[in-house]
Amino acid sequence: MALNTAVMRVGRTVAWVALGLMVFVILLQVVFRYGFNSALAWPDEAARFLMLWMTGLVAPLAFRHGGFVAIDMLPRALPARPALLLTLILLTLSGMVLVVAIQFGWGHTFGFGGNFDSSSLRIPLDWLGGESIRVKLRYMYASLLVGMVLLLAVNVELILRALILLGRPDFQVPDDGIMESMERAD
Repeated sequence: MALNTAVMRVGRTVAWVALGLMVFVILLQVVFRYGFNSALAWPDEAARFLMLWMTGLVAPLAFRHGGFVAIDMLPRALPARPALLLTLILLTLSGMVLVVAIQFGWGHTFGFGGNFDSSSLRIPLDWLGGESIRVKLRYMYASLLVGMVLLLAVNVELILRALILLGRPDFQVPDDGIMESMERAD
């Protein structure tokens, strides 16, 4: 739990920075396109890059805090123990889907598609006397892989919390808002 908390804290901070940069890049494109009538080639792809990373870093945090859309009428209608069993089954299924998603993310990031260069994103080392380096698409695709790995880590944490509550219903699991999505309203 402590590791997930630390990683989520860093991810949230990086996601806020990515969001701020994304807004800046989009506004820069608007100014150049409509103010100077000279659209830049890179801001659209840079904004997409930042949005993908922001999503990959924030989705695990939302999952951890019960922020995903869920149909929870059945678990809320059930007594506590059957509700936890149902939650455990659903989390196990989610974990299996996440393992498959990680395999797809790995293949996409490090496979054939990740070898291509971005059409417009470059690291402008030519400003410093070097050569401009084109950004590999694998750095964009890696947001899927990282997001799925972080989602799986949170999923494992939620499974462990559900198992603890199944074994010891009176146990107070250290909580930073995570269990709200798993506890039934009495």
